[in-house]
Amino acid sequence: MTTPGMKFISSIQNPEVRQLEHWNRKSRNRRRDNMFVLEGLRELRLALSGRYRPEKFYFCPEIIDEAALRTIPELEQCPGVALSPEVYRHLAYRGKTEGIIALMHSRDHSLQNLSWKRKNPLVLVAEAPEKPGNIGALLRTADAAGLDAVLIADLQGDLYNPNIIRSSIGCLFTVPVASGSSREILGFLKDSNFQVLGAALGGAVRYDTADFERATAIVVGTEATGLTSIWKEGADLLVEIPMAGSIDSMNVSVAAAILIYEGLRQRGFSSKA
Repeated sequence: MTTPGMKFISSIQNPEVRQLEHWNRKSRNRRRDNMFVLEGLRELRLALSGRYRPEKFYFCPEIIDEAALRTIPELEQCPGVALSPEVYRHLAYRGKTEGIIALMHSRDHSLQNLSWKRKNPLVLVAEAPEKPGNIGALLRTADAAGLDAVLIADLQGDLYNPNIIRSSIGCLFTVPVASGSSREILGFLKDSNFQVLGAALGGAVRYDTADFERATAIVVGTEATGLTSIWKEGADLLVEIPMAGSIDSMNVSVAAAILIYEGLRQRGFSSKA
């Protein structure tokens, strides 16, 4: 059921549909227009709770009722557009979804926008992450651990890549995130009196002997090559996770989780439960 007179789109050739496709597929267009396309009710609720602003929402009446969407306060006065099942399937990025797509205003992720709620923040730095899925997994771990921020160094593309949003299951919107070059982030951390711990093979100390209790930035590199010289030379300490098998690396999100939770253990972490 839809509001009388509501716009209805039934053709995938509709200019509005084509524009949504451009935002969905092209990082350049998202950055230029400061807009991104968000799919899924859970992700939308998380974005709204993180104070992201919707421009418009699109929904398939055969999947979800407009009245249910209007119960979300931020969508009460937001323009809505109904889509035919064919158009919705064409636009939907995921195989399984909930009938809702929203056009959202993106956010400035500059380092200068970060602020700390505690005196000894714990943050994660990911240098040049190669895969959107890895960024998403890192954001999920950061959310679970209640990290103060995630900093993405030398990001290729943008944070609103649909694969990042999908793999983070919306945690992009629940954790403070900033991006910049490696040199910018390293300088920011030094100026903010952070201890910088770099994860590296052949690190100076075993990770669980390092002191994580002061303001600390945990830095992880790519799975293929690890940290670059900028971080190896700029870190206050290089730490190593012992490896007992035949290979000499592990998934970057797994390595980050081990280091993050060691930091939480030292700080007397307890879950919300």
